Amino acid sequence: MITRRKSDVIKIKDIYIGGDNPIAIQSMANVATTDTDAVIKQILSLEEAGCDIMRVAVSDMEAAKAISVIQKHIHIPLVADIHFDYRLAIAAMEYGADKIRINPGNIGSFDRIRAVVERAKQGNIPIRVGVNSGSLEKDIIKKYGGVTAAGLVESALDKVKIIEDMGYKNLVISIKSSDVMMCVDAHKMIADKTPYPLHVGITEAGTPFSGNIKSAIGLGLIIGAGIGDTIRVSLTSDPIEEIKSAKEILKTLGIRKSGIDVVSCPTCGRTKIDLISLAEKVNDITDNYDANLKVAVMGCAVNGPGEAKEADLGIAGGCGEGLIFSKGEIIKKVPEDMLLAEFTKELEKLLN
Repeated sequence: MITRRKSDVIKIKDIYIGGDNPIAIQSMANVATTDTDAVIKQILSLEEAGCDIMRVAVSDMEAAKAISVIQKHIHIPLVADIHFDYRLAIAAMEYGADKIRINPGNIGSFDRIRAVVERAKQGNIPIRVGVNSGSLEKDIIKKYGGVTAAGLVESALDKVKIIEDMGYKNLVISIKSSDVMMCVDAHKMIADKTPYPLHVGITEAGTPFSGNIKSAIGLGLIIGAGIGDTIRVSLTSDPIEEIKSAKEILKTLGIRKSGIDVVSCPTCGRTKIDLISLAEKVNDITDNYDANLKVAVMGCAVNGPGEAKEADLGIAGGCGEGLIFSKGEIIKKVPEDMLLAEFTKELEKLLN
């Protein structure tokens, strides 16, 4: 049982993060914000997949204006990601952003930061203070002899203090690195130094193969330590894959009971069925359901039902055929080409 760090509670549109609230899953649109039709389509598909908060890049004034159009068609909070130009942060809030993400270190002078903070105050709009290992200030790098977890924490807290001193505390903190263990260490360091919610993720994690491994290890260690209020799995892939991975990480940690848990055995010499394809297809089928069930896909009938006797429903392969079982008890034997159809029927029975 993971005991979560109790942070302040922040409201973003109509959801709450921090405190005892569920860890929210985030993603970011990978199409131009000005292409509003494409962004809306992508966000709606991500909503359906289980995304709780969405971020879009605001790189120019047209992108800021597009927020007002996008907001009319989506249902989850929309976060504007700003770099360098404080006027874009202000404009994004004017056009309806539910939250902004900035690094005060690259926004400019205190006057520019203050202008952003004052506009956020007017609408009580949360500010996510984001610091990445690639954006550390030269003096901090010099102080610590390079990019380090301690430097990340110091940089983030320095930026937070700037905003606090301007009388604003509706904040979320994000400290990220592509170095997994540096990221883990940084989160453990900052957890007791601030009351604000923490957005966690391994930045620039990579392609689905390597990115999922890095994210699972890093986020598993961070969230396993009770740290983290929102999560993003950063993959060089379709954002839908980020949502799937985030849900699986939270489900594996026992934090979020969303969707069917599919287990499958490794292939071996006893396997006489196309187990790899079968397991992938079962995953695709179960992705359409949000139920607290365990499903097993086993390679043979010799020990499949027995090994997976805790499964609510399962398939055990044979030679051109397979068994469908529940809690270790065989329900029926069917030809291989009918396995998926019969499995789906039995799944529907369980759910109805």
